[in-house]
Amino acid sequence: SEEVRVPESKKEVHLSRPSTSTSVSASPSAPVATSSSSSRQQSTPPSSSTCEQTPIMSATASTSAAASASAASTVAVKGLGELPARISFPAEEEKTLAHWEETDAFQESLRRHADLPPFRFFDGPPFATGQPHYGHILAGTIKDVVCRYAHMTGHSVERRFGWDTHGLPIEFEINKLHGIKTRDEVDGPDGIGIPAYNKLCRSIVMKYSEEWRKVIGRMGRWIDFDNDYKTMDVKYMESVWWVFKQLWEKDLVYRGFKVMPYSSACSTPLSLFEAKSNYMNRVDPAVVVAFPTLDDENVCLLAWTTTPWTLPSHLTLAVHPELVYTKIRDLETKRVYLLGASRLQLLYKTPEEGVTHEVLEPALTGAQLEGIRYHPPFDFFLHMRESVGAFRVILASYVTADAGTCIVHQAPAFGEDDYDACLAAGIVIPGGELPCPLDNDCCFTAQVDPWKGLLVFDANPGIVKALKQSGRLVRRENLSHPYPYCWRSDTPLVYRAVSSWFVRMSDEEKTRLEEEILPQINWCPEHVSKRFLELVRGAPDWNVSRNRFWGTPLPIWVSDDLEEMVCVGSVDQLEKLTGVRVSDLHRETVDSLEIPSARDPTKKLHRVSEVLDCWFESGAMPYGQLHYPFENKEVFEAGFPADFIAEGIDQTRGWFNKLVVLSTALFGKPAFKNVIVNGMVLASDGKKMSKRLRNYPPPMDVVDRYGADAVRLYLITSPVVQAQDLRFKEEGVRAVVTKVFVPWFNAYRFLVQATADLRDEHQIVFSPDIALCLKGDNFMDRWLMAATQSLIQFVHTEMKAYRLYTVIPRLIAFIDQLTKWYIRFNRERLRGRDGIEQQQFALNTLYEVLFQLNVAMAPLTPFFTEYVYQHMKHALPADKQEDSVHFLPFPTVRTEFFDEEIEAMVAAMQDVITLGRTVRDRNTKPVKCPLKSVEVICNDQTTLDRVLQVKDSILQELNIRNLTTSTDLSKLSRSMVPTNEKSLGPKLRGDRHKVYEAMKTLSSEKMDEFEANGKVEILGHEILNTEAELQFFYVADEADADSQFAADSNGSITVVLNLAEDNSLLQDYTIRELVNRVQRLRKEAGVVPTDPVEVFYKLDVKKSPFVAQMLQKRLNDVVSAIKKPVFQWSEFPYGALPQAASVSAVPAQDRTEFVELAVLLASLTAGGKSLSANDRKAVQLYLNVCSAARLQAALADGKTLPVEINGKMFQLQLGVNVFNSVQERLEAEQ
Repeated sequence: SEEVRVPESKKEVHLSRPSTSTSVSASPSAPVATSSSSSRQQSTPPSSSTCEQTPIMSATASTSAAASASAASTVAVKGLGELPARISFPAEEEKTLAHWEETDAFQESLRRHADLPPFRFFDGPPFATGQPHYGHILAGTIKDVVCRYAHMTGHSVERRFGWDTHGLPIEFEINKLHGIKTRDEVDGPDGIGIPAYNKLCRSIVMKYSEEWRKVIGRMGRWIDFDNDYKTMDVKYMESVWWVFKQLWEKDLVYRGFKVMPYSSACSTPLSLFEAKSNYMNRVDPAVVVAFPTLDDENVCLLAWTTTPWTLPSHLTLAVHPELVYTKIRDLETKRVYLLGASRLQLLYKTPEEGVTHEVLEPALTGAQLEGIRYHPPFDFFLHMRESVGAFRVILASYVTADAGTCIVHQAPAFGEDDYDACLAAGIVIPGGELPCPLDNDCCFTAQVDPWKGLLVFDANPGIVKALKQSGRLVRRENLSHPYPYCWRSDTPLVYRAVSSWFVRMSDEEKTRLEEEILPQINWCPEHVSKRFLELVRGAPDWNVSRNRFWGTPLPIWVSDDLEEMVCVGSVDQLEKLTGVRVSDLHRETVDSLEIPSARDPTKKLHRVSEVLDCWFESGAMPYGQLHYPFENKEVFEAGFPADFIAEGIDQTRGWFNKLVVLSTALFGKPAFKNVIVNGMVLASDGKKMSKRLRNYPPPMDVVDRYGADAVRLYLITSPVVQAQDLRFKEEGVRAVVTKVFVPWFNAYRFLVQATADLRDEHQIVFSPDIALCLKGDNFMDRWLMAATQSLIQFVHTEMKAYRLYTVIPRLIAFIDQLTKWYIRFNRERLRGRDGIEQQQFALNTLYEVLFQLNVAMAPLTPFFTEYVYQHMKHALPADKQEDSVHFLPFPTVRTEFFDEEIEAMVAAMQDVITLGRTVRDRNTKPVKCPLKSVEVICNDQTTLDRVLQVKDSILQELNIRNLTTSTDLSKLSRSMVPTNEKSLGPKLRGDRHKVYEAMKTLSSEKMDEFEANGKVEILGHEILNTEAELQFFYVADEADADSQFAADSNGSITVVLNLAEDNSLLQDYTIRELVNRVQRLRKEAGVVPTDPVEVFYKLDVKKSPFVAQMLQKRLNDVVSAIKKPVFQWSEFPYGALPQAASVSAVPAQDRTEFVELAVLLASLTAGGKSLSANDRKAVQLYLNVCSAARLQAALADGKTLPVEINGKMFQLQLGVNVFNSVQERLEAEQ
């Protein structure tokens, strides 16, 4: 014989079989074959009467096993479809997309609900010049979930996609693409002109629209791209004009000269919201500058600034009237400096510098300094000393004692506080001169000739150098500080005075918003409403104009002296005023149109050059998308305010704000009733996601690996749905697949397998009947049905409040309840162990709950729920089947299934089992190891009564022999123990030992506080439940001296396990481990529970005495657990190959022993009293290489088959010398 190796994952089993050179022949009427190590060939086929001219001989045994395993990997049941053992979620999603497209599922769903009550949803428009990222996917998923739920609860939900097509993002892309750096290159004498420029902008507006359509569609979001709206459409722009005119007529629009954040790269002012949206760290020169007084040039006022480039435009110095100032003499320069008494450390930082100055006279208040005249740092605007009284000290209450020198340099064209202070002091006069020597690109003009043409930030070094040369520079250092940058170009902003058009945010309007409008909005999460309210209270007037080209033109025509103004609100009005009918409203069309003056018909009014802020356009989307009020007036009024919107937390300053401001001004109501605000999605390192840094995986790559459902569920189950930030980690998406989708799929696959058992064993085709769910008395069936109704009720309640962050965890937790509790507890019952009736009760319960769960999850995971539904629906009558799960109504509560008592009973059971598992884990006692007893202690007898009702289930699940209960809390003691040294160490430092000792003797009241609040103060340190935990101890009686107790508690229930072992328990443990090893082999072999399997074992009695003794005494217990026959290795069919085999290590008392195990699909076996040992081997070899099915057919009905093997004839006959299994052979031989 030769050795044949059967590899296993870690070990190899060596099995002996005869050499394959044995010759085998048959009679003229039987197949004749020879077999060798390299080939097997067939001679004369059998007669048609024997096996229909088909050879009995099969392929090799290993090939047969592979075929069997392959067959076992797919389960097919009439009514439930065919399920593989595993699926590729991304691949199945692609098939679902194809199904939706083929059936036009989205549009069909809209058609079906066209006459139902509307659910109004507004979708904020993104720019199509950028590609969709995780932030868009997150917000889109939230919108999709809510809209799908609204649809499934009986509403018509129009979902139109929108595009923001105007503004800086588009212009900035064109400027980069064509190398346009200044405004003059567009509308200057030699520029390309506005018509050509806007044509370029129009050409890229929809650059990535197909990518958006592809990504949004792949993510499973149903939204109408074909019926979209674009802010550049003339109808949309006309509605925007109408909105603006309503504000104009309400006297809310005015032209003002204000200091605004200004983008040098984009040559336009920005709103304060935009300026605050993009801060970066920047290093600037921080300088202390001397301002010699006119009366005594050796006495200098000192001012500190981080913007040296503003010093050429300096007009005055400001001090606080009540702050204290002092004069000091610098012992090195011999000059006298005047600065705030609290800010000497700015010049003289450390004592190590020695005595460097002396105080000359008593302190002065700021009021005493008012009016002091001095020399400015530069003479560019020296003439303003005479014209407006510049270059003197003024008073300003905004000056603080904790920054700079308490003396503030004022350049009113470059600071809002500066402007207001100078205006109050009469140095700035409305309509008068205001030094602002910058062009549209923030470069110095000829007024500041030394730095003409330089960007202000680039001029800083030259200005500081000039200060040093003139003796004005007292101190210089570099300061790193957060600074606002342009959100589009990432260039530093310049605050400068510009002429703009504003929408007035009066105190009356803010009060109206706070008291009347905002209370009508449901914010989710609620805390965002407070943030929004603070923004409303502090909101400045809204700068709605931009000095740009590609946007909705400001519909204002003015006279040259600005005394006459006309605001146009429609295309018809424009035609009436100008005599020209236009089909487009962009600048290239309307800029040339003139309106005759009402004062002097010989003169004309010209349109102002600005365009509207694109945020104004997006805030007008409720009106623009419907061309309101010119069309769809009834549609708009029936659906306004919107029922729901959703975007990121950054939109509290942006879109949310603009929607509310405009709707309040227009209609005195909010634009939306409910809003979900999500946080920001960051890279895994907490930084902003960056294509340049490549610090995040591309969204579609993750989708291709794990599926869109997994990405959706990962995002909306994270804290980001509660307006917190999320650090995106791909492993989190992977975890969703393994922890949610795989168990969910396996639960449904188990249902299919169980119905297959019913069909195969009892010839009953499963057909769901919900009535059977009410007839059974199994407490787990009743619990699952009741829990399902509680879940549905909870989902409806929370979804009405838009609290996704409570709904989704509950739904996912229910999947856990279904798989880890119901199916786990009812696995054998579902397979028919307790009879057909109980099996059908359980199967119907599982089908019903899986079906309801699947429909409830459809808004969250549209792909997988579609996959499951397409299988499950075939078990339903034809008239109950739909083309898509998304055509079904959302489940409603069925009160007949409610059972609060059964839910409470199972909850108590789960608490006990969970605590018991925790105790086992903590004490390294796996559930496989049987224990003597468990005691459940609780001061509520009702809870204990419930525990006793499910006693058997608890004992079985925890693998414990006995359970008792008690209300005697005196048996317990508690102690706090530290669990997070990494956190506690740095926090406690030198007090660590004292705090740890105090934990040991912590009072009962303190421990109650810790348990209730998750934190407690010990010796002045706050200890969190993430840093310490309460451990529970059982106070044993003297009679329990031989026992070993361990306990855990959840605050109301305490579970005490007796961990002591004995020989009987160890045998139970060994049996359980042995069964586990066999089950692994069965899984490895690919067999299913209904396959006829036989198990064989072999061991060395001397090396494994405990296991040998256990098998000798308790083999029947092993057989009962495995539910398959078990034999010694000597009974293994000679020369056969097992489907799987391994050397298994099993626990035995205080050591590990080994046993060889093999799993074999029951097959034809040679034996019987008529065969000698050698003949049995020869016949068995023949049987090993024959097709069992064909041979069984040949031997049916007591037929015999003559076969010649090694020159000897045998008359093979079932039940005589050939048997269907080893078990059958042994029974015949007894």
